[in-house]
Amino acid sequence: MGAQLRVYKRRIKSVTATKKITRAMEMIAASRILKAQRRVNASTPYADELTKAVTAVAASSDVKHPLTTEVDRPRRAAVLLITSDRGLAGGYNSNAIKAAEHLTSALVARGLEVDHYVVGRKGVGYYNFRERPIAESWTGFSDSPEYADAKAVAAPLLAAVEKKTEDGGVDEIHIVYTEFVSMLTQRPEQLRLLPLTFSTSAEESAETFVKGREAHPLYEFEPSPEQVLNALLPRYVESRIYNALLQSAASKHAATRRAMKSATDNAEELIRTLTRLANQARQADITQEISEIVGGANALADATAGSDR
Repeated sequence: MGAQLRVYKRRIKSVTATKKITRAMEMIAASRILKAQRRVNASTPYADELTKAVTAVAASSDVKHPLTTEVDRPRRAAVLLITSDRGLAGGYNSNAIKAAEHLTSALVARGLEVDHYVVGRKGVGYYNFRERPIAESWTGFSDSPEYADAKAVAAPLLAAVEKKTEDGGVDEIHIVYTEFVSMLTQRPEQLRLLPLTFSTSAEESAETFVKGREAHPLYEFEPSPEQVLNALLPRYVESRIYNALLQSAASKHAATRRAMKSATDNAEELIRTLTRLANQARQADITQEISEIVGGANALADATAGSDR
């Protein structure tokens, strides 16, 4: 039983060291969430208002801009998947990858070819392991993205949508990221960036105006609607990608904190279980030693009594 007790003590020591690591990672993730959440809150209003402005300008003009005009028969689409560079985040990466796979299947079912653009080592590793082609990939900034990173991601996507499909261009751009809802809730989201979809038609706009609700304002363009759209739409794509990167970073930190807290709780439970087993083994050791002592004393007493006779 002494060997068994040593095994329990060694396992308790190992699990205690693991608990210290997971506890430290939990605290680090908790400190990073607050900063990431502030960046999300600062970025979201700008991205939303810019989206409204671009939508209003596009809806108010008659220009057939390539970034706002639906293609009659689309042939190829780009899917941007945002994952993390590191693991230990529970189901964060797997949920985003599943959402991207679901979107890819839906696009293929429509008869489109899909080009994959991936942010984060986990997503890149997923596609490389399955030997599936990646048009572009970016790594190294998933935990704390900057606007320059969003511009780097947006550049090849904008270049692809401006090309003809015969030359390797795309007709649609979709993005899959993880939305930060709260500290406990993060959900994968799918968003079509381009072409823009207009949720309000001309009739609906007139109806909202009659009912007194907010409607799109009228715009005068200088020098021309096409040049205004040429200037606004790249900023729109960059701002949406930047907001998605920030949302994903905050979601990853929240998922890491939750996963590490669960690991710490499990380590504490395992330590309690191993301590109980070690105490039982030590008690069994003590009982066996007492039994051996009593047995030896009885044997000695019997031997002494036999010699006296």
